Amino acid sequence: MKFIQGHALVIGVATYENVNSLPIAVRNDAVDTADILKSPSYCGYPEANVTVLADDAATLENIRNALSNLAATSTNDDTVAIFFSGHGARIGNVSDITSALIPYDCDPTDLAGTSLGETELSAAIAAINAPRVVVAIDACHAAGATSLKSGLSEAGVNFAGGGFDEKSLQKLAQGTGRVVFASSRVTETSLVLHGERNSVFSTAMLSGLRGAAAASNDSMVRVFDLFNYVAEKVRQAVPGQQHPVFKASGLEENFPIALALGGGKSVSTTGFQRHRDLEQIMPDLFPLGPSDQDIWLRAGGDISRLRLNGHGRAQWFAALRLISLGGGGAGISRESLIHAALDEFPSHRELEALL
Repeated sequence: MKFIQGHALVIGVATYENVNSLPIAVRNDAVDTADILKSPSYCGYPEANVTVLADDAATLENIRNALSNLAATSTNDDTVAIFFSGHGARIGNVSDITSALIPYDCDPTDLAGTSLGETELSAAIAAINAPRVVVAIDACHAAGATSLKSGLSEAGVNFAGGGFDEKSLQKLAQGTGRVVFASSRVTETSLVLHGERNSVFSTAMLSGLRGAAAASNDSMVRVFDLFNYVAEKVRQAVPGQQHPVFKASGLEENFPIALALGGGKSVSTTGFQRHRDLEQIMPDLFPLGPSDQDIWLRAGGDISRLRLNGHGRAQWFAALRLISLGGGGAGISRESLIHAALDEFPSHRELEALL
């Protein structure tokens, strides 16, 4: 079985021409992601639809050409996935800082002119015709804090905080069906544990793409489910040290991004299935989001703790994710939310089954 609508661009740069190298795990992340996407036993992307740019192949020209090719070849029926693992940079002064991805051949004396800035990347994503686009950025590696061969302090470049901040990520996510995953907050580093082949983020991502992020009765890996799985696995691996970030605008559909185990049965756990079921039920019952009929307040939550961006389903995804992290208000829990919903819908069997 093939996920024939899947197209992917996978970029990984561990060895640079003029910039200090990153751990080999950064390149492994890209190569292993591409292999999983192309595997008929896992994601099922047609091999011809997956472009891999690793190390010296990931020049600025090649990245630009690959993005242009996605825009030219994707259709209204397609799903596009873009993965980047490598150096990121924050360019500019305090009042005017922008984010950028660093290609293999960037020139440290002209980083703004030889990197892929957030404005250019956002425009490239917007030009893709596919209605479903997922961008995963892993550009805040611990090794990014080291100095560059040519030194960039006078150029106003910060590699130590090289990730994309909230504003930059939201810019990339503009448009219906556009979703951005970032491996960590901009103030954190994307960790690689000693002796591991992949980074913590990519280890979780790869596991999810192998089918662990899919519901037990679903033959697809879906976007909300994948991020929720990845974020939870990263939290378990490095508690309190790294927090993946999710950004989307106007996203209502938990759309599929790959096959699960080649379209066969997934390997999800019961606990994860219950969480996914709640994500499906709450938007149906309270379509305006957690503020609908004061459901969050009645469940013991504090609505001021939520960032209510996007529409109802996206708001519920973020809110339930916050509960899993222990947030959302001192009195709220998954169970209290279900009980509050049952007060409104006392005969809802699916809700009752989640207790």
